[in-house]
Amino acid sequence: MYESPLSSRYSSPEMQALFSKEVKYTTWRKLWVALAKAEKSAGLPITDEQINDLETHIDTIDFTQAACYEETYHHEVVAHIHAYGDDAPTAKKIIHLGATSSYVMDNGDLIQMKMASELLQTKMRACIELMKSLSAENASLPCLGWTHLQPAQPTTVGKRIALWLQDLYDDYTTLGALIQAFPFLGVKGATGTQASFLRLFDGDANKVEKVEKEVAEILGFTETFSLISQTYPRKFDCKILGLLASFAASCHKCGTDLRLLAHLGEMREGFSPHQVGSSAMPHKRNPILAERLCALSRHLITLSQNAYNTAATQWLERSLDDSANRRITLSEAYLCADALIILLHKIFSGIDIDKKEITANLEKHLPDLCKENLLMLAVKKGADRQVAHEVLRRGGDLKELEIAMTEEELKEALEPSRLIGLAPEQVKRALDHFTL
Repeated sequence: MYESPLSSRYSSPEMQALFSKEVKYTTWRKLWVALAKAEKSAGLPITDEQINDLETHIDTIDFTQAACYEETYHHEVVAHIHAYGDDAPTAKKIIHLGATSSYVMDNGDLIQMKMASELLQTKMRACIELMKSLSAENASLPCLGWTHLQPAQPTTVGKRIALWLQDLYDDYTTLGALIQAFPFLGVKGATGTQASFLRLFDGDANKVEKVEKEVAEILGFTETFSLISQTYPRKFDCKILGLLASFAASCHKCGTDLRLLAHLGEMREGFSPHQVGSSAMPHKRNPILAERLCALSRHLITLSQNAYNTAATQWLERSLDDSANRRITLSEAYLCADALIILLHKIFSGIDIDKKEITANLEKHLPDLCKENLLMLAVKKGADRQVAHEVLRRGGDLKELEIAMTEEELKEALEPSRLIGLAPEQVKRALDHFTL
């Protein structure tokens, strides 16, 4: 039987569990319990015995029986209503009272995505702490900078890590804000008008509002969508998957840089004593984790496009062509994001920063790299900036400019620590800003 590599190779058991059938359908049952409790509280003739029966059987799902019902009714929600009714016979007649399928399907999806977002944020926090430490340790370590993949003015290893971290921290804070305001579909009925619930409560809108608020609170939500059709707006999935795709872009940028630095020998992934880099070339030590980071990042970015296509093609109050797509896309996107943060943490837990190679690469290009410092020095000594630039560009000697410069001044201009500007201070300010 086929098994997704995201499950068998890449994502964590805890993230997989959040999107398992057990969590999905027990969540549906929790939603039905919450609805019954809220309706009873608002005055419907629902007994404590019925609610107790429902609560007792939240986890006793007979998946074989549910599958048989679905084979008969060709309707997933109806199948599980019948399966739940078999488990809790006293409450069978009040399960799903006033609700439509999206009550359990959409609210259930939102609950699972909120839990998955919280798990992802926890893992991001651990990775941010790790990267902050590495950045601080190397804040003043000069290294060769690259623009257009050509040798450029030096930066520091710590600043380079801080730039990767800045992207991750942006994703972390954006995700945190979303979690704080994560919405609930609520109790809205077949086309979102709440007509069925208004009928249940004899036109008492206050009781309908009370039921919705209580259900949301039972499930841990403070916000509900104020306006929906049968489903919550699929634009929200764009927000979710767009955020995950943004995180993937951060990972891809970091992974690409790490692969380039591995080529230079400056930063390498950890390599265990018995690890094999190539089945053909024994000497190989490939950046396989960074390569995997890039591969999965591209997949997650691609998955996000499904959300936009789905939001664009929904018909009027609802169509079902979103269902199969979302069933695959939402869970896979979170499993993929989970795999990325696991990889990122693993890479930085074992990263090898080769100071000797970093220094050698810097010194190799130092004669060219110091030219900007020499240019600034020449201008301060009274030279014409454009004339001095041309002399240095063609490899000339500043003595042509007939300006007085001491050997000490020239030596200072060639010192790597004089070439990194305010990078160490920038790193410190940034790390102070990246609070958790």
